[in-house]
Amino acid sequence: MNIAITGGTGFVGQTLTNALIEEGHHVYILTRNPDKHHDTNHITFVGWLKEEFSPWEELPEIHAFVNLAGESLNSGRWTEEKKRSIMNSRIDATEGVLEIIEKSHTKPGVLVNASAVGYYGNSKTKTFTEETTKPGNDFLASVVEEWEKRAVKASDLNVRTVFVRFGIILGEEGALPKMIIPYRLMAGGNLGSGEQWMSWVHIDDAAGLIQFAIKEEKLQGPLNGTAPHPMRNKDFGQILGEVLNRPHWIPAPAFALKTALGEMSTLLLDGQSVMPKKAVEHGYSFKYPELKPALQSILDE
Repeated sequence: MNIAITGGTGFVGQTLTNALIEEGHHVYILTRNPDKHHDTNHITFVGWLKEEFSPWEELPEIHAFVNLAGESLNSGRWTEEKKRSIMNSRIDATEGVLEIIEKSHTKPGVLVNASAVGYYGNSKTKTFTEETTKPGNDFLASVVEEWEKRAVKASDLNVRTVFVRFGIILGEEGALPKMIIPYRLMAGGNLGSGEQWMSWVHIDDAAGLIQFAIKEEKLQGPLNGTAPHPMRNKDFGQILGEVLNRPHWIPAPAFALKTALGEMSTLLLDGQSVMPKKAVEHGYSFKYPELKPALQSILDE
């Protein structure tokens, strides 16, 4: 198949691209700066989101579209300007994808759009599945809601649309390298109360779930991109310490994190227990359903 990806040079995009190439697909990576990259036998870089680019004229027939583009949530304090940038980056990229689909003579069979478990809001007591239809009422929930509202317009063009609501993606990039720093310094411990849920997924399963969404024609709408065993922060940290052979003993008080990070501290102090009900029901087999083997595969030297 010909598969187009936005955000293809990012953390998830690189893993997904490699997995798709291994299956024999040709990947078209949409980028603002195609001249900075070199095409290969299996990857073609195509310019987009600038006036001089007309990607719908360069792309061949695309069988599946994957939209992973969006500004990082954890790259600086959430000022009002930063929050607008987080929101607008996702909306602009999704509308850019829709423009390509609209102007393409042959529509792709599916759009797999990245999303996030932040849709559900925060809770220490509830468990969420794709059957939860009421979003939370915080900033992250509003971002995800607007993101998905844009992406679902692809279904009006008769394109099957799937939103993969990712939890914390564990790999050599992303959140995990920051998590392990205090443990390396022998200062790991609970973040705040430690009771907040962490819904996580290994990077290989993050890519695997996208591939699954492409292939499984019965899937549409939300798809939770989380492993089937979410963990409370205190338990996650204990296992992380074991894998690193470091103690889990010095808590980071909530007030200190809020002072240091402001509103962005919600990424550390709040969370939700999210189950991948649809993926399991449709037969997806997780490579890393349990946390300890997932961490060991990434961190064991």
